[in-house]
Amino acid sequence: MPMTRIKVVFFDAVGTLFHVKGSVGDVYLRYAEKYGVPRSVEMVTKVNQAFKDAFRQAPPPIFAVEQPEKLKQCERLWWFDIVHAVFYRVGMFEGFDDYFDEVYAAFGRADAWEIYSEVPEVLQQLRSQGYELGVISNFDTRFFEVVRALGLERFFDSITISSLAGSAKPSPKIFRHALDQHVVEPEEALHVGDDPKEDFEGATNANLAGVLLDREGTGKGGAIPCIANMGELPSMLR
Repeated sequence: MPMTRIKVVFFDAVGTLFHVKGSVGDVYLRYAEKYGVPRSVEMVTKVNQAFKDAFRQAPPPIFAVEQPEKLKQCERLWWFDIVHAVFYRVGMFEGFDDYFDEVYAAFGRADAWEIYSEVPEVLQQLRSQGYELGVISNFDTRFFEVVRALGLERFFDSITISSLAGSAKPSPKIFRHALDQHVVEPEEALHVGDDPKEDFEGATNANLAGVLLDREGTGKGGAIPCIANMGELPSMLR
């Protein structure tokens, strides 16, 4: 697809714009220590693997409610099931409900996250070149607080998250919802993300251009458009 037609650039959030400080296992165990859960390298590895398994097996974060408070309750219950599944695998402990309240709140604050160093400069450069920018993410409504706290909100013309769009990547519906915010055709938009299925396949199946962000250099991009970091994106668009 010719990049010269692109008017809007969409981005995935976690793993693309920012990431968890350390790892999910590090954060989970930092808050679990006071409940008697041992924190060690081995335990962090176990929690990280359990999280990957639980997250992969969870249903999409789509909820048949519209009222904001009910939506937030559904999001919270969705995450409760995932975190409960993690510690069911590695060892449940007394006081889990109180623990969950703390760790759920932690991921809604900026101090749990870290922006990739090149991201602000790249976003500013793309805006100065006249591109509209948006986010398409399977994050929940905590995203708005996180993106504001990280200082990234000012770059984006639209934010599309799964729980508000009523669909989740890789479904074409969430991409169409994002396109509607900009009143553009799919061929006029590009989506950048780090997940081959959710981001690249999801975008291209919805007829957007797709670019896979492969920070680890694993070669998972294969024959598809791939960048090693966000700094390569402006030149690719040119």
